Amino acid sequence: MDGNGRWAKRRALPRHLGHRAGAKAVRACVEGCARRGVEALTVFAFSSENWQRPEEEVTKLMELFIEAIDKEVDELHRNGIRVRFIGDVPRLRPALVEKIAAAEARTAQNTRMVFHVAVSYGGRWDIVQAARRLARSVADGSLQVDEIDEARFAAQTQLAGAPPPDLFIRTGGEHRISNFLLWDLAYTELYFCDTLWPDFDDAALEAAFRYFAGRERRFGLAPASESGT
Repeated sequence: MDGNGRWAKRRALPRHLGHRAGAKAVRACVEGCARRGVEALTVFAFSSENWQRPEEEVTKLMELFIEAIDKEVDELHRNGIRVRFIGDVPRLRPALVEKIAAAEARTAQNTRMVFHVAVSYGGRWDIVQAARRLARSVADGSLQVDEIDEARFAAQTQLAGAPPPDLFIRTGGEHRISNFLLWDLAYTELYFCDTLWPDFDDAALEAAFRYFAGRERRFGLAPASESGT
């Protein structure tokens, strides 16, 4: 969800107001995805690299997370949406960790859609944590090295149990993944647009889905025109 800071700068506003406008776009995106029958949505809210931003901006973001949880969880729960947070959650402030635990517990039984919020998350961090867990299992004798395969590895990642992402959307004009879900995006369709995140509305979401609908997903196989089917 790229472009909050630039959105604010173009309006001569402080960056934290750009993040606040971006939070409204998140709500619209969640509503749009749920309405279209999406099973799982993952948003990159705060990366492991974002800790390096100015302390004031990080503080404002943490406050915004708490405010968003207090404001949105009731509505998400009423709409049957399960909330899960992925990332190095223990690194967050204790008050926020408590809010996260309560939100996850309250919505745990909801099945309409799973809404993953990546906070203090990095794709490389995710892979390293999975490798460490497998290494511990090998060290304590509960797992043999030869038993490690893609399925066992995937089961140790942050999105374990969720379907592989079909579509990756990046706003703001940048054409890179930026350390997001590196393991999970192996066969995901990538969609990039110039729209700054606070301006990403339902029409922009629909454009992304139209792009996806026009893709031929082969997963390494030959195109249908070449396979005789």
